Amino acid sequence: MSTTDVVNIVQILIALVMIGLVLLQAKGAGLGNIFGQQQSFRTRRGIEKGLFRGTIVLMIAFIGVSIAAVRV
Repeated sequence: MSTTDVVNIVQILIALVMIGLVLLQAKGAGLGNIFGQQQSFRTRRGIEKGLFRGTIVLMIAFIGVSIAAVRV
C-alpha cells in the first residue's frame, strides 16, 4: 500500500465522518424556514457545541489532508 493510497483512504474517512456530523446538526433546518418562519438566535450548548467544534476540526483536517494528497 503506497502513501497515496493511505492519504486517499484517510481523506475518505474524514469526509464520511464530517458528513455524519453535519447531518446530526441539521435538526434546525426544517420546512418552516422555507416558508419564512423566523428563527431566533440561540447559543450552542452541550453536545451541539461539541458537534459544531468537531465539524470545524474535521474540516481543517480534511483541507490539510487534501493539500497533502496533492503534494504526495
